[in-house]
Amino acid sequence: MTPVRRSGPDLTEAIMRTTLELGQELGYAKLSIEAIAARAGVGKHTVYRRWPSKGALLLDSLLSRGESSLDYPDTGDLVADLRRQIHEAVDLLAGEPLGPLFKALVGEAQHDPGVAAALNERFIAPQAEKTVARLRTARERGQLSPDFDLDLAMAILSGPLYFRLLITQEPLTRAYVDRVLDALFTGMGPRP
Repeated sequence: MTPVRRSGPDLTEAIMRTTLELGQELGYAKLSIEAIAARAGVGKHTVYRRWPSKGALLLDSLLSRGESSLDYPDTGDLVADLRRQIHEAVDLLAGEPLGPLFKALVGEAQHDPGVAAALNERFIAPQAEKTVARLRTARERGQLSPDFDLDLAMAILSGPLYFRLLITQEPLTRAYVDRVLDALFTGMGPRP
């Protein structure tokens, strides 16, 4: 039987799926373009034509899985909406099976300016924009102080999560998210 030749989107999907599978098995440090190409049944030049580096390939592979689940609901309850979205983000970034690969990708971004720019452009900035938009809606409804700095609120919401994920490496859990939100909203509410 002659093997079926894949091309275009099918081949791209196969390479990205293989990247995630091998990344989970080997860890990012041991992951190589050569190993990905071999398991996907393609030449390494086929991979390099689509992605300039292992980090760029991992970024695309990770973003192809679950980006849409990070949209904000708008139930009218700001804290509940933030809690739901941040819980989903924590599950994605720190949970199994992909959490270790997301963490490795952020580490890779510290050494590869192309990966850093792409990560910011395609994941971090869009998520920050969604958060600021949800906060803006809450401010317009009187749920936040009218003069509250929305960009600062975004930094306050995300900082403790990235600090725990990347610096202290303590578990990033839903319970921790709840503690952060409870602490923050004591001071972020509208003033009488």
